[in-house]
Amino acid sequence: MHFDIENEKIWIQYNGTEDIVPQRLVELGVPPSDIVIGFYSPFKRQFTGYAVD
Repeated sequence: MHFDIENEKIWIQYNGTEDIVPQRLVELGVPPSDIVIGFYSPFKRQFTGYAVD
């Protein structure tokens, strides 16, 4: 896994596990608006339900 914190958001840059990391973060209380799937293109991020940037 590789995470970055940028502009008060958690950027998931890489997930080499079977775990669905964004979903786990939400279960732990992180709002979806604070999670960015960084390994997706900006265009694809708009369809994830999480932050775009």
